[in-house]
Amino acid sequence: MTRLAALLALWAIALAAAPARAEQLIVALSAEEVRITSNFTGTSITVFGAIERDAATVSRAEFYDVVVTVKGPSETVVTRRKARYVGLWLNSASRTFVNIPSFYAVNSSRPLSEVTTPQIQKRFQIGAEALAFPVSADDDAETAGPDDEFRQAFIRLKQQDGLYRSEAYGVKFPGTEIFQTAVQIPANVPVGRYLVTVYLFRDGAMLASDQSEIRISKMGFEQFTFDLAHNQGLIYGLICVILAVFTGWLAGVIFRKD
Repeated sequence: MTRLAALLALWAIALAAAPARAEQLIVALSAEEVRITSNFTGTSITVFGAIERDAATVSRAEFYDVVVTVKGPSETVVTRRKARYVGLWLNSASRTFVNIPSFYAVNSSRPLSEVTTPQIQKRFQIGAEALAFPVSADDDAETAGPDDEFRQAFIRLKQQDGLYRSEAYGVKFPGTEIFQTAVQIPANVPVGRYLVTVYLFRDGAMLASDQSEIRISKMGFEQFTFDLAHNQGLIYGLICVILAVFTGWLAGVIFRKD
């Protein structure tokens, strides 16, 4: 009897320690690659998803919330503050942000403050205000908090360029457990690999997540000039100078007065 009781106790502990079976996400993208050509004016990526529950999942009274984030390739950016000296606006201070997203979009079924807690947003970096902003080792801080004026200015400029965007109520539910959203991609989007992350919430708790990738690349003449500018800077500069001289000469010939 003692051994039987011990075995039952161990079995109960194992059940308690086992991961609970819960919801899973099935996600698909309308496109896995965006090609930028000369007439590219922007596009959108549609994210489709379904919430799959197994027979062991307990029915929940609250409704689901879904948050979709799209994060672009990392970049290092120098932000500068200008001050007025003797009637002139000059750079007075700067801060270098390291490995921050060049593009960031978040669509949610409700405002993030209603979906989950600030602690979970910060832990998973959901929303521009919750993103980590590491700074260069030369600066006087390791990270820039939400109240940092350089960080606020950077986010504001990115939003003006359409590269940081947020859309509450952007995730729609055509069915109880089926959702979709369209993430806008502007014409000035950087090239590279983009990480699409889908989070599933219910009653403020995260139940599941899923990640996918899309690639944005230049095609044709745009790709040629991009590669030339980044890999053969001297040749690219010489071509630009030659074109500028030729254009100036041609304009002089056309508009020359006899």
